[in-house]
Amino acid sequence: MSFRTALSGLNSAQTELDVTGNNIANANTNGFKQSRAEFADVYASSFQGVGATTPGSGSEVSNVAQQFTQGNVDFTNNNLDLAINGEGFFTLSDNGSQVYTRAGAFKVDREGYVVNNQSQRLQVFPATVTATSTTFNTGTLADLQLNTADAAPRSTSSATVNVNVDATQTALAATTIDPTDPATFHHSTSMVVYDSLGNTHTASMYFQKTANNSWDMALHLNGGATAISTDTLTFSSSGILTAPTGGVTYNIPAATLGTGAAALSFTSDISTATQFGSPFGVNNLIQNGFASGRLNGVNISEEGVVFASFTNGQSQALGQVALAKFPNNQGLSKLGGTNWAESFASGTASLGSAGSSDFGALQSGALEGSNVDVAEQLVNLIVAQRNFQANAKTITTEDTITQAIINIR
Repeated sequence: MSFRTALSGLNSAQTELDVTGNNIANANTNGFKQSRAEFADVYASSFQGVGATTPGSGSEVSNVAQQFTQGNVDFTNNNLDLAINGEGFFTLSDNGSQVYTRAGAFKVDREGYVVNNQSQRLQVFPATVTATSTTFNTGTLADLQLNTADAAPRSTSSATVNVNVDATQTALAATTIDPTDPATFHHSTSMVVYDSLGNTHTASMYFQKTANNSWDMALHLNGGATAISTDTLTFSSSGILTAPTGGVTYNIPAATLGTGAAALSFTSDISTATQFGSPFGVNNLIQNGFASGRLNGVNISEEGVVFASFTNGQSQALGQVALAKFPNNQGLSKLGGTNWAESFASGTASLGSAGSSDFGALQSGALEGSNVDVAEQLVNLIVAQRNFQANAKTITTEDTITQAIINIR
């Protein structure tokens, strides 16, 4: 019996050495979680139970428990590298099957999907983008794919013009504004507008004082001699615009654009224009159109929202990184490759976004390192070695006693 008892001790010590060696081997593995060998004593039992004088029958490995403590976060130069600071796992699709990981080293494959080194695709809550808001469908998962095609342009539909015209200017006799003749206007400014194809056009505005507190404003497109529209601006004695009150709408025919784009119509808000006794000044001149653009970068917020940025200065939400958590992390099935799978012992995965509920925050451009403390593991090696040697000594002692019995004459 002593041989079997000592042999069980040797097996237990060997398992502890294996677990400790595996921890040390993965000290530099991103997202790795160290394990701990847990043991239980063994007693031979009968129908009546273990007697008070029954010696133990050795030890056995009761569990190899993973320790899901936080690893150190190391910063990188890759925006697609992600680290979770707190609770949660990345959700990945492995040919349709969901697996989970803490290793956030992601890259883009040839089809534009964001994947890890095993070509498993990162899962996100898909984005629904409207003109006024962006929402995420947390009831479904989708592969995160970067759009490598050109982003569509948007034609100008509104503009804001905030200028101050000089009240000290002398009114001109009623005459048509001629962009080539500075004697026909007092001030001018211009801005770029976009048609439906993303082509740029220069919209120039010319201001002519016709009477006290009254100005004509003419808009010319691309240096054309004919005004698209000429409108009268009326100011109060305090220099505040009184008319027009609803802004100025410009309708530019497709033929005038000459690019093959649709007709351009936009409304210019001039309600903040003023007439004070100070030099002409442009305080604000903006419009909401933009040209087409190509993808030039990806940014991921602490909440896991993935933004694609384009060369036209625009950004678009592609989705929100889906995180998973479990009632019992230690019940997860180990798959290797720093991946885990849901099991009966782990409980069902709960999905959510970073920063919500009990989920941790995401750090873009960073990776979570292994939570292995090498110094601690080296001490564990010494302890396991001593345990192995002690159990081996038990076998040596038992062999000596057995030999003595055999030699009795």
